[in-house]
Amino acid sequence: PEPARLADLAAQVKAATGGAATKIILDTSRYRGPTLQPSWDPSDVAGGNIAPITPLMLDGGRVDPTQQDGARVTDPARTAGVAFAKLMGLGPNAVVDGIAPPNGKELGSVASAPISALVEHLLQTSDNVLAEVLSRETAIARGGEPSFDGAVESTMAALAQAGIPTTGAAMVDGSGLSSQDKVPAQLLGALLAAAAAPAEGPDDTEFLRPVLTGLPVAGGDGTLEDRFAPGADSSAGRGVVRAKTGTLTTASSLAGVVVDADQRLLVFAFMSNGALPSRVRPRLDDLAAGLSKCGCR
Repeated sequence: PEPARLADLAAQVKAATGGAATKIILDTSRYRGPTLQPSWDPSDVAGGNIAPITPLMLDGGRVDPTQQDGARVTDPARTAGVAFAKLMGLGPNAVVDGIAPPNGKELGSVASAPISALVEHLLQTSDNVLAEVLSRETAIARGGEPSFDGAVESTMAALAQAGIPTTGAAMVDGSGLSSQDKVPAQLLGALLAAAAAPAEGPDDTEFLRPVLTGLPVAGGDGTLEDRFAPGADSSAGRGVVRAKTGTLTTASSLAGVVVDADQRLLVFAFMSNGALPSRVRPRLDDLAAGLSKCGCR
């Protein structure tokens, strides 16, 4: 599905108001608490890894929406409001902060793609902003507080409810960008196994299927497009390994699924701490590719 367009929303509002709007009120009260996790590296905003998390933003807060990993703006809500005002024929001074009246008339609306499509997109592109937003929406859906703490609590509760062991996990955000996050390989493996399980029985976990279908294909797309290259030791994994990457300054991970020589679907979760990602990535790829050769031969 196509993403929602700000121009479509502006056209609806113009039609509803006859072009008489004079002020744009930005209501960001849907989310609570700080917009940036204190443990994040401040350079990650300029580096394109994250943006301040607000319920109102345009193109994920990117300065240039055509650059997936480009720099992010420091005030996504204000930037989105000014862009909307321009489409409405108004200047930046028409944009103010406020709270929407509880019984206000709806002048227009646009909708996002389904959650399943958003999950697939964030896995393909390692979109930290989208991960943070979805974790807050998870909190709202479960009656929790849409903040960093509330999102973590709700996510862990949802995992436990799905039968995923969370022992040893400690998160401070929804994206895994913080160096304070700790997620055991067992948790990732159990999540992938549940996502791949048959859609039947009392423990039906088919709702987790987008976690599986969103995984990048080795040598094909997403964050694995340039890995498992022809001629590399890991080349046997091209097209048969699907996995999500994880990278911090001295931490790397690769978790996903692979079809082995007997056409069985295997799940795996490999992690490395204390080494530069550039040195570890080839070894993680080799391990995943090696699983594709397993079988009773």
